[in-house]
Amino acid sequence: MSKSEQDVAERSLASRLRLATVRLNRRLRAQRTDSSVTLTQLSALSCLYKCGPLTPGELAAKEVVQPPSMTRVIAALEEAGYVSRRPHPSDGRQAIVEITVEGSALILADISAREAWLDKRLAELSPTELDLLSEAAEIIDRLASQQD
Repeated sequence: MSKSEQDVAERSLASRLRLATVRLNRRLRAQRTDSSVTLTQLSALSCLYKCGPLTPGELAAKEVVQPPSMTRVIAALEEAGYVSRRPHPSDGRQAIVEITVEGSALILADISAREAWLDKRLAELSPTELDLLSEAAEIIDRLASQQD
């Protein structure tokens, strides 16, 4: 295979992989349990679920959004009862945002619904396909973890 043929094949793989992950992500998003929470809010809530209590600035940085945008997200989540704020222990200008029991329940229900859908699809595959997907999941995770 020539260099240009190899480049085309690699671009083709990149394109196919990108499209496949976009389509899978769309299908998983369609399984959401509560559409009253925006995807941005759900992402911030998931971050708090995984990382624990954070300042609004830390949460904005992890979610790669501007602090004013995160302030609006936090306000909406707080109004819905999914997060609470408390004073920062050492910086009176800061607050700590943490997920509530209700917020954790929302995240767990969302995860459960998405994984139930995916489990049904996986049950339709052969053992060989499942092994391939397991390897692919590790590789995709490694790719996603790399910094530019």
